Amino acid sequence: MKLGRSFFNLYFFIISTFIIFSWALDEVWTSYLEQDIESYTGYKTLMMATGDYVQKHPEEEWEEIIADAAERWELPLKLTSLIEVEAIDHTDHNFLSHSNAHIYYFDDQVEIHYLLKGSESVISLGPLEMPTRPRVKSTYRVMILATFGVVIFIWLWPMSRDLEELKKATRAFGQGQFDSKAQAAKSTMIAPMFASFNMMAARIRRLIEAHKELTNAVSHELRTPLARTKFALQMLDSLKDDEKRAKYQLQIKNDVCELEELINEMLIYAAFDNDKPEINFTKINLSELIRLQIASHDQFISSIEFVNNLPDDYVCCDGHFMDRAVNNFISNAIKYGNDKVRVTLSLENEQCQICVEDNGDGVSDEFKQVIFDAFSRGDQSRNRETGGFGLGLAIVARIMEWHQGQASIGDSELGGASFTLTWPIKLSNLT
Repeated sequence: MKLGRSFFNLYFFIISTFIIFSWALDEVWTSYLEQDIESYTGYKTLMMATGDYVQKHPEEEWEEIIADAAERWELPLKLTSLIEVEAIDHTDHNFLSHSNAHIYYFDDQVEIHYLLKGSESVISLGPLEMPTRPRVKSTYRVMILATFGVVIFIWLWPMSRDLEELKKATRAFGQGQFDSKAQAAKSTMIAPMFASFNMMAARIRRLIEAHKELTNAVSHELRTPLARTKFALQMLDSLKDDEKRAKYQLQIKNDVCELEELINEMLIYAAFDNDKPEINFTKINLSELIRLQIASHDQFISSIEFVNNLPDDYVCCDGHFMDRAVNNFISNAIKYGNDKVRVTLSLENEQCQICVEDNGDGVSDEFKQVIFDAFSRGDQSRNRETGGFGLGLAIVARIMEWHQGQASIGDSELGGASFTLTWPIKLSNLT
């Protein structure tokens, strides 16, 4: 993949910093080398001590003492005259003069001449290899910098590649390609950014799709009753029969009520879809909640079977919204069933379940995929002629999202549909 300009800018900035830092160290080393080299090698102290020791003996013994010291310390020590030292060509050598000591260093060699006070004799040491060469240190530093450069390159490359990929995805998304998403990140540092972007993109895409679906569905839902009302109003102008006039007036009234009901459900769904209301999670007697719902539907069905398999009737949830979800499921089961409904409470894998079954005609596999979407309708057995606009189940699905659960549909042993609410028992982490 082509590396971006940001990667090279960052990489060269870091490498340039290392190079400047190394150059500064070399400059500091060079400036202090001449004044520290003799103490660094330790030879100057040796020469001074040897000179003091030699001068405590007669001059004729100096050469023998120096030879013994050279043999004992295994150093190239010798006693020469000042004339011999001055005759040596030190043109290509760096020179230091400290008191009566003259230090010459060149390449990786060092040579020291120490003039014995009050005499023409000189103790010479060298040439010797310096214990540490400045060039060697510089070479080591260059190698370290090169290693750092490779490590930094390897570290920054996947990050730059991921950032470039994220930049392309955001640009495409900003240009209206709402199906665009960032691919899997190679760098663990960038991966959370990819996940956040994909989550945001999915949410925006979902909102846009929902908005389009809602707009299309609303326009369709409004068109039918408005068309009927318009037709009825036109007929009223030409009718003289009171019975037919009353019929069209009743139709207009029903259409207006239908429009009012649709608008109310749309407002409820819009409020649920856009803003999460305050959820009050408390310990609710779920068994009692189900019994009260069953009792409220007694007038519509002869009996509703209730099976309670919960070890503890008290479950953490929002009682108001859970009551609404259960009411929707039981109402649908009564509408689309054949006078037989069963409600089952159970606990599986720390998940509470409320299952509402009926013995109706069931739901087709194709419609099961979209039944919890807004304004979704199945076949003729489950259309608006039997009530509803396809918003009730969408609201139930949203309620279960707030409970970190889900609403699902399946086939019932009774022969019809099986609607299930599932959410975790422990909701202490939700606020």
